[in-house]
Amino acid sequence: MPQRLKDTKISQRAFETTLLGWTFMKNLWSPWRSKYIESFREEQIDNVCIFCDAALKDVSDPDNLLIYKNDIMLTMLNLYPYNNGHLMIVPNRHTDELTDLTVEESAEMMRQLIISKKALMEVYQPQGFNIGANLGGASGAGIKEHLHFHIVPRWSGDTNFMPVLGEVKVISLELKETKKNLVDVYKKILNK
Repeated sequence: MPQRLKDTKISQRAFETTLLGWTFMKNLWSPWRSKYIESFREEQIDNVCIFCDAALKDVSDPDNLLIYKNDIMLTMLNLYPYNNGHLMIVPNRHTDELTDLTVEESAEMMRQLIISKKALMEVYQPQGFNIGANLGGASGAGIKEHLHFHIVPRWSGDTNFMPVLGEVKVISLELKETKKNLVDVYKKILNK
């Protein structure tokens, strides 16, 4: 940084993002996302879709991330969550196209999103949710070959200094504990 800017007490960060009246976009690095995306490339080499593989597993097995499944849809935890309780709703049938869903699959997708929201409300009491899908690689989809929706619980202030300054996202609950809590609440909701 030039001495004259040091003298005006402009921080290094301000200097890097604002120069001669131009403002530049800041990057927020999330190295865990690279590990996440690379894990799918490795699985694609084996021609194994992690969602198709998950559809073959049993919810009662504590070594997988399944929360619920039926004949056409499954709900599972995200291995690399943005927040505690980050769930994915996935059709059992392998498709990458939203418009290929049948009426029954579309209805079940919405039903699972609603059940997920209820379960997450009961377990975590979030103040909001992000719900959506990334369709195609350009949208940021980590697994573009198999359609899935995300439901991410949110709290005011859940983006704190750690991701901004430390380049680390703090997830306070272990996935197996999260799974157990959500499976129990799912059963309770579905038996009402």
